[in-house]
Amino acid sequence: MSTFLIIGGTGKVGRRLTKELRDRGHVARTASRSAGDVIFDWTKPETYAGAVDGIDGMFIVGPGSARDWSADLGSLLTVAYDSGVTHTVLLSARGVEFLPGGAVATAEKAVRNSLIPWTILRPSHFAQNFTEAMFVPVDGIISSPVADGAEPFIDVEDIAQVAAAVLADASWKYDTIALSGPAAHTFDEAAAIIGDNAGLTINFYDEDPDLHTIRLRQNGTPEGYITWRMAMLNGIRRGDDAYLSDGVQRVLGRPAASFADWAAREASTLTTVS
Repeated sequence: MSTFLIIGGTGKVGRRLTKELRDRGHVARTASRSAGDVIFDWTKPETYAGAVDGIDGMFIVGPGSARDWSADLGSLLTVAYDSGVTHTVLLSARGVEFLPGGAVATAEKAVRNSLIPWTILRPSHFAQNFTEAMFVPVDGIISSPVADGAEPFIDVEDIAQVAAAVLADASWKYDTIALSGPAAHTFDEAAAIIGDNAGLTINFYDEDPDLHTIRLRQNGTPEGYITWRMAMLNGIRRGDDAYLSDGVQRVLGRPAASFADWAAREASTLTTVS
């Protein structure tokens, strides 16, 4: 049994990872500014030492991609190393290559430069983004500027299981693991699969990239996040993110869950389309 700190433990990946680790007999401590097991705030370095005290390894979800947070991450890793933490797993993104020098890329660099052995996970877009985040249908429409680009959406449950496995296994240290679902789907296909399983009529609308950017700005979205988001979506639109990654098979010894399997399990949570 080991003790792990989950920074971002109340998010999509973090809460599932916390449950997975506890089910495996480990101690999992969630860290957040107010709702976690321990207090942690990226903007308050005085919270770092208490959060990592007594921790064997930690899973890190960053504070977002709107700004470069690599300096804060470097400070945390130094404190963690001094406290005896022996492994860090960073949740990155498979499309990091679409924005070299962006916040996610600089976070990866900080982890690699740390004295703590590391593992980096690079998942494709989450299937759960259609039920919990940026692709949730509004008035029966999924709007995104991706045209007929395809994406091998990954079930977050698979990410959580991979993260739990690599945290507890030293053989995955110093490895960058790309993760995806077993097949790429266009957003038209995804909308049809979700609609069939939710019992709803859901369609996809290809939003103009410039109009999408304008809409984000009008909603007060930080420019740093807009730059990141558009780099990722443009990668899908170009067809550059349709390739498959075998990380789930490598780590878990089984295929990744299909988008259809995920939809059969979770699409019913979309009880409305507005």
